[in-house]
Amino acid sequence: MPSNARILPLVIASALFMEQMDSTIIATSLPAMAADLGVSPTSLKLAFTTYLLGLTVVLPVSGWAADRFGAKTVFRLAIVIFTLASAACGLASSLHWLVVARGVQGIGGALMVPVGRIIVLRSVKKSELLDALAWLTIPALIGPVIGPPVGGYITMTYDWRWIFWMNLPFGVAAFALASWLMPNIKADTPPSLDVKGFLLSGAGLTLTVLGLTVAGRGLFTGPEVVIMIAAGVAFLVAYAAHARRSRVPILDLRLMRIPSYRHSMLGGNLFRIAVGAVPFIMPLMLQLGFGFSPFASGMVTFASAFGALSMKFTVARIVRTFGYRSLLIVNGLLCCATFAAMGFFRATTPFWMMFAVLLVGGFMRSLQFSSLNTLAYADVDRNDIAKANTLYTVVQQLFLAMGVAVAAFLLDFRLWWSGRSMLTPADFSFVLFVTAAISAFAVISYMKLETDAGASISGHAEEEGESPSGQVTRA
Repeated sequence: MPSNARILPLVIASALFMEQMDSTIIATSLPAMAADLGVSPTSLKLAFTTYLLGLTVVLPVSGWAADRFGAKTVFRLAIVIFTLASAACGLASSLHWLVVARGVQGIGGALMVPVGRIIVLRSVKKSELLDALAWLTIPALIGPVIGPPVGGYITMTYDWRWIFWMNLPFGVAAFALASWLMPNIKADTPPSLDVKGFLLSGAGLTLTVLGLTVAGRGLFTGPEVVIMIAAGVAFLVAYAAHARRSRVPILDLRLMRIPSYRHSMLGGNLFRIAVGAVPFIMPLMLQLGFGFSPFASGMVTFASAFGALSMKFTVARIVRTFGYRSLLIVNGLLCCATFAAMGFFRATTPFWMMFAVLLVGGFMRSLQFSSLNTLAYADVDRNDIAKANTLYTVVQQLFLAMGVAVAAFLLDFRLWWSGRSMLTPADFSFVLFVTAAISAFAVISYMKLETDAGASISGHAEEEGESPSGQVTRA
């Protein structure tokens, strides 16, 4: 395998590790942060929300910026923004200071992740894309595994501010490696910025994702959340109308005409609703439903991260053996089964059994994600990679947030329907069963794929004596 398929993903992953570590490490330090800043832990939810705002506003422009200024230039700028904002978070003396610094961090993260992926997609041959994206995500998966215990240790032993300051050496290393090893890929004739599209999509995505994220979390009232989401959807509808008329829209919906991209997007979105719901539901189920301590709950749920991490070493072999269509259908149904299996958990279920189900579920969900995330680019022209990646990343973020909102709505619906004010284990099981059903509908989209879909990446059709176009070849 050429070095690009490993070196570049690992360079980019050094920055993604920093971002993933940061996003998972903070939760364990919230009580200490709140006490030091003199605010309630609930108020610190604003620090999470503003990060998401910064992320959502800038995501649509990331692909254009990479084409216009060069992916390497934008990626290094993103590292600098994220690292300096991390230092500012550590220096925060008030909630307002922390909230603003987290918003700037979100801007850095919005440029870092999609632009890093653009560099890989444009630098690596499609036949090597499975391996490259697997190497890209391995370090990023380690962050969520070690983040919570590291955050707890730093907070108890030193000071919560060090959970932000520890990003500084990672940022310096990532910047140096990017400067040394990364090509500065840019479009030959970069389009002008679609300012109207940027404003419409930015407003629509910000209001929609923010509304979905804060739903049921006490930051806004129910009517305010509904108005926020409705306004966001209205802006997105206005953007769709604008995109049909624009020659170079900032989010190019015409890419949906590519079958492999369209089915990866449509089926993947239903799957992402389920995936977004599970991390929200499982800790609540274990702690509120079964009475587990936060530590015991974490010892169960981190099995999913281990399962996801172990899959990355085998994804290329699995996809090349079975092909995208068969794999997505069969593995998609197995993912549904693991969602449903979690719904059968009870307080008396053995620890090892819960751990095993989450481990296998994490493996299968990660396999589905990796397959979808590479199939999407199988038939996209190299010149359209930035646009395709931007649209894919934006929609992915939207539906992951929707998963949390759907789970929260279903819990509220159960309480309203039963006339109760306290959640029971059966309520969480209900949400997991509905989640499994939503995920099952994704399989319909996968069934519409051609048998040789994604053959330029998987090579599966050639191995069976077919060309990527589906025609039989002669030995």
